[in-house]
Amino acid sequence: MKQFTLNIATRDHTGRSASRRLRKVNRIPAILYGKQSSPEKLSLDVPEFTRLLKTVAGRAVLIELTRQDQGNKALSFLQEVQRDPITDRFLHVDLHEVKADEKFEIRVPVAITGESFGVKTQNGVLETATPYLRVRVLPKDLPESIAVDVTELKVGETIKIGGMKPIEGVEFLDPKGQPVVSCVEPVAEIVTETVAATPSAGAAAPAAGAAAPAAGATPAPDAKAAAGAAPAKAAAAPAKK
Repeated sequence: MKQFTLNIATRDHTGRSASRRLRKVNRIPAILYGKQSSPEKLSLDVPEFTRLLKTVAGRAVLIELTRQDQGNKALSFLQEVQRDPITDRFLHVDLHEVKADEKFEIRVPVAITGESFGVKTQNGVLETATPYLRVRVLPKDLPESIAVDVTELKVGETIKIGGMKPIEGVEFLDPKGQPVVSCVEPVAEIVTETVAATPSAGAAAPAAGAAAPAAGATPAPDAKAAAGAAPAKAAAAPAKK
């Protein structure tokens, strides 16, 4: 597998003040943990480390560390990278040393391959339950990612750790029943339709500004009906004799 390199320098001082001074000169406080040695305090060059992260692109890789002040080397992998949540600046880096002839544990990213049958023909949706898998390997056997083929996966089915294809030299450490990726039915969209009330054709809309009749009151007759119902004029009184 491809191996990456990174220059490191030993640092003597620790604490917040010392870390701030390092960041001001564009360096990152770091620490190297070893199985058979005490943790070693280091510092890294920001531009070089930034280029390394872009090249690695989230894969599980080994990094050859070169001590600038001593010249000796060590093999390691990135354990953790801490960033400022506001400025995104690097705050601290944890590295884990490994030996070429010793197995070690590491988290390896899952890489989905193929087009799921459930997605293609059943309108299903893929859900990745475990984006990283814990494995135990020798440095020479470390995969950059673990491919999970979902071509035959149907709606309602799940690929679990125990059902994954074995990889030579790689030991899976997660429980066998742990789900890795599933094909599920899409969540139905709930659409609420509001039906506007439409007045019937025979009902006359009240005039603008007209007061509504009081509850229980008898509606007033229309104008024509009222005119027809008016009493006739009284007959002329008979002439006096």
